[in-house]
Amino acid sequence: MANTMARSFLQVAAAEEVAPPLRVVQIEGLVMLKIIKHCKEFSPALVTGQLLGLDVGSVLEVTNCFPFPIQEEDEEIEADGANYQLEMMRCLREVNVDNNTVGWYQSTMLGCFQTAELIETFLNYQENIRRCVCIIYDPSRSNQGALAFKALKLSDSFMDLYRSNNFTGEKLREKNLSWVDIFEEIPVKVSNSALISAFMTELEPDTPVTQRDYDRLQLSSSPFLERNMEFLIECMDDLSVEQQKFQFYYRSLTRQQAQQQSWLQKRRDENKARKAAGEEPLPEEDPSNPIFKPIPEPPRLESFLIANRIANYCNQINGVTGQSFSRLYLTKALHDN
Repeated sequence: MANTMARSFLQVAAAEEVAPPLRVVQIEGLVMLKIIKHCKEFSPALVTGQLLGLDVGSVLEVTNCFPFPIQEEDEEIEADGANYQLEMMRCLREVNVDNNTVGWYQSTMLGCFQTAELIETFLNYQENIRRCVCIIYDPSRSNQGALAFKALKLSDSFMDLYRSNNFTGEKLREKNLSWVDIFEEIPVKVSNSALISAFMTELEPDTPVTQRDYDRLQLSSSPFLERNMEFLIECMDDLSVEQQKFQFYYRSLTRQQAQQQSWLQKRRDENKARKAAGEEPLPEEDPSNPIFKPIPEPPRLESFLIANRIANYCNQINGVTGQSFSRLYLTKALHDN
């Protein structure tokens, strides 16, 4: 009986260690308003802050947040920023507020957040936190009528590959990993208490049409499209530079292989002459020869991140142009009537 109880206890403990996959990020409305307010106040400067909450099964609950001071390069200021975070979490704990770190939030400009620094921050967080997310908010995109609010995490397969620091083409084919598999977007669910929902209902205006509804019919989207196109062109130039690196690598590899074949042919001819003379043949490989030194393959991480940014800009351009055409057709119909 004791063995059965011990075995069942071990089975339960093992089952608890396997965490269910993260399905949704549940964020309170007040936290979302804090993030939006912080990002818009300092726009176009990029800001960041801490997310606090609870990890409950497949749901990551975000119940509070606080902003980070604007970081600078000075080491003393960075140390003050770390002390500020610890002091904030201590104060929250004293007033019995959730102080468990579940990730961080940051603002972005036109969706340009796919960087190596974001990946490094994810790894630093996940050294101490089992599951964490990064909430990205884009004030410039939100000004176009869409709430650009998304929660991201790194895929497990990409994290394993990033820790090995091996982004060669062979390893990527072995893992079946492409640029689409770097980030995973988690659905965001906004929750409010019953009292807040009732209060928001009381605040709703009696008039059926407000100024916000008229703002949605604004036809001008040129500045947003122009900046997206500018960033898209810059990303295409960066991707072209990365492709040139690979082209140079493959040309060098082809040249090296031709030199190796030429050297091997000469060595084989020399060994035939030595065998005819009754001498010992020489080895067909010479590690000390520079032509046998392997040429390092350039990493593909930067090109993967650039491809992510290009896809993001294309999606934004597609969404804005689609909305613009809809407004133009609606305005034309109203004008005809």
